[in-house]
Amino acid sequence: MSGMNSSTGEIIRIAGPVVGARGLEAIRLFDVVHIGEMGLIGEVIRLTGNTAIIQVYEDTSGVRVGEPVQNTSLPLVAHLGPGLLGMVYDGLQRPLKTLADMSGDFIHRGVSASPLPEDIRWKFTPCVQIGEYVNSGDVLGSVPESQTIDHRIMVPPGQRGRVIEIRDGNFKPSEVVASIDLEGDHINGHQEITLISRWPVRRPRPVQTRLTPNRPLITGTRIIDTLFPMAKGGSAIIPGGFGTGKTVVEHSLARWAEADVVVYVGCGERGNEMTEVLEEFPTLEDPRSGAPLMERTVLIANTSNMPVAAREASIYTGITIAEYYRDMGYDVLLLADSTSRWGEALREISGRLEEMPGEEGYPAYLAARLAEFYERSGRIICLGKSGESNGGHRTGSVSVVGAVSPPGGDFSEPMTQNSMRVAGTFWALDYDLSRRRHFPAINWTRSYSLYNFNEWYSGQVASDWVELTAEAMALLQREVELLEIVQLVGPDALAEAERAVLVVARMLREDFLQQSAYHEVDRFCTLEKAYWMLRAIMTFYHCTQTALEADLPLVEIMNLAVVADIARMKELRVDEAKTTINAIMDRVRLSFSELGVD
Repeated sequence: MSGMNSSTGEIIRIAGPVVGARGLEAIRLFDVVHIGEMGLIGEVIRLTGNTAIIQVYEDTSGVRVGEPVQNTSLPLVAHLGPGLLGMVYDGLQRPLKTLADMSGDFIHRGVSASPLPEDIRWKFTPCVQIGEYVNSGDVLGSVPESQTIDHRIMVPPGQRGRVIEIRDGNFKPSEVVASIDLEGDHINGHQEITLISRWPVRRPRPVQTRLTPNRPLITGTRIIDTLFPMAKGGSAIIPGGFGTGKTVVEHSLARWAEADVVVYVGCGERGNEMTEVLEEFPTLEDPRSGAPLMERTVLIANTSNMPVAAREASIYTGITIAEYYRDMGYDVLLLADSTSRWGEALREISGRLEEMPGEEGYPAYLAARLAEFYERSGRIICLGKSGESNGGHRTGSVSVVGAVSPPGGDFSEPMTQNSMRVAGTFWALDYDLSRRRHFPAINWTRSYSLYNFNEWYSGQVASDWVELTAEAMALLQREVELLEIVQLVGPDALAEAERAVLVVARMLREDFLQQSAYHEVDRFCTLEKAYWMLRAIMTFYHCTQTALEADLPLVEIMNLAVVADIARMKELRVDEAKTTINAIMDRVRLSFSELGVD
């Protein structure tokens, strides 16, 4: 070892993706290292005496004890700059298309490429002048990254000073566009600003102020927007067994949710599912702008056959990219599919480290890791000024939706339970509903939302929104109770009024909550259309109650022609929904009036 310097050591132990090395005297926790002759990427996760324990992000087969370990003295960082949108990365932010061009369909170990295209010149337009004083987060200028996203180049966090150079023109990502004469305690010298910045993926990016979530994230999915809303800048989990539709729900959110940028992390998913995503997303049209959806999407693909250790990195890489666009003042949606595979990676690495296992073999720090991840969501006031009028502040948000894949659909397992403790919304997917082809298969009796937007809905949608949704939810819960009675003693034991509850609850389920992600019209529903649909069904219910009090038989009521009109409301286009549904409600009242009900 006498011939090695402080940044080079040697391998002394190999246990799958966990490698022990010694001789790295100046190494720090979470430093990135290159393992062996192939230069495999790894990260230091434990220091014991003069031994560094390294988590290797690539397959270690063929690596031998005694091979060198090279320390980069840098943590795992994300490369942030124009060119992120539309890219497909692996968990370490290596561009998969570039790697495929370099090594073919099967990516060789140790191969690497620049995360951002280095040959593209971007048009940089400054918004500050020489001599201006700028703080952390202030916008120096912008680059038109896509048709919808204006990429803002900001002063790096922790730096401030006076602009001594600012350039206008077309630049490659690594070229200098501005220089700042740094000021502050123990700071002197110049800072050259390029279009690329780097940020450690495990460290949350700083913000000026965290804001209380005050409005829902509109998704276009009726059961979510109406009964279990998620906050813009909030967090949600979608637990469900195999085949319950987690991926379809996330795809629908990616396309229709009210977000400027979407970051989709395929963490340990099956290769065929990720293939569908990679093939489908480039063909989709952004419904908000008409441009390709990929122009505001970043895909991170880490399939189940890729090295298990890289699954953990993929989650952190995704959330760091999301925070970067949040700091520009955009609303970002991060979709993680699935966090269970991330937990399995933690469990495997923990086992290799011979740590004391927790429940079901997961590490004892599982809850802390999940909390750290979900707490990086939020709605915030960004650092610095907007740059648009040389003043004012930007607000941005990161909304996190994590899919959970509990074995056998058992929601009592550790990943689901620990996720429930930190997520604000719980959308429980039900296997029985999916088997009956009821999609989205969100169980309305097990799901919940901890966010309260009653005041927002009353002001923005309708004054009676809260009462309407509360009454609909009560009907659905009453249906569950009545169905238990039916199973015990049969339907003949129910009174006419109770049978009417079952009938209207079925209308709510089939004509309102059920929604096709593939139907040209029904795949997206505005809040206004959802309100009028719900109001029409509840109007029918109130008229039915009055008719039953007048001793009219339920069979006669259900034979009314307007019942079929209610069932077809979901097929109405948004621009005609209000007028047509109001006409349906008029026909409901007229139909009951013809039966002699006032």
